[in-house]
Amino acid sequence: MKFLIIQPKLEPSILQLERELQAHPSVDAVIFPEGYLNENVEQACAAAKRWNTILIGGYRRLNDRPKDRAIIINRSGDIVLDRVKYSRTAFQSVEGTTMGHILCDELVVQGVNSEDTDGIDVLVHPIGVGMFSEAQFEEWIHEARQIAVTYQTIIIGTSHADGSFRGSDVTLPIAYCFDAEGKAVFVSKNDVRTRLFDTLTMTVSFV
Repeated sequence: MKFLIIQPKLEPSILQLERELQAHPSVDAVIFPEGYLNENVEQACAAAKRWNTILIGGYRRLNDRPKDRAIIINRSGDIVLDRVKYSRTAFQSVEGTTMGHILCDELVVQGVNSEDTDGIDVLVHPIGVGMFSEAQFEEWIHEARQIAVTYQTIIIGTSHADGSFRGSDVTLPIAYCFDAEGKAVFVSKNDVRTRLFDTLTMTVSFV
């Protein structure tokens, strides 16, 4: 499966996502950060159907607490996974690939919160804003690697290109991928270029 990993700026619309879909029609799925869709879920479903592409990431219900939710939309534009942040980790088989989410700081707060963890193929880690320090960056990368090893699964994370944590004047955009043995396919900070990851060849390239 070919995953496009994007680091858009947070925006009120989904124009950046739509541009990526238009530019890369041959990818199977696009991974985007926590909250990126905001409340534009209907628009995202239409985009998934139009470009025949799976969408994996996060959106917001701004009047709810917590407001952030994980979402997977299939190629037909149907929502096949919708989970509120800090609830139990859910998994969904999409085209024979079993996928799940860890939303942002769930990585360090609860990890994989599920008793049904057999046969996970891909964990997606949509992150909200960038890291607020080098120490946080190292901590999160370490935790992600440990999860890959523990559950013998690929894990892919990506944050927005902008934003800061609780008013911090430091923001380090982050993206990464570890294979099922915990080996780094790539680890990135302060580099918000779009990447294409191919699970068949286990290679990543800039597009």
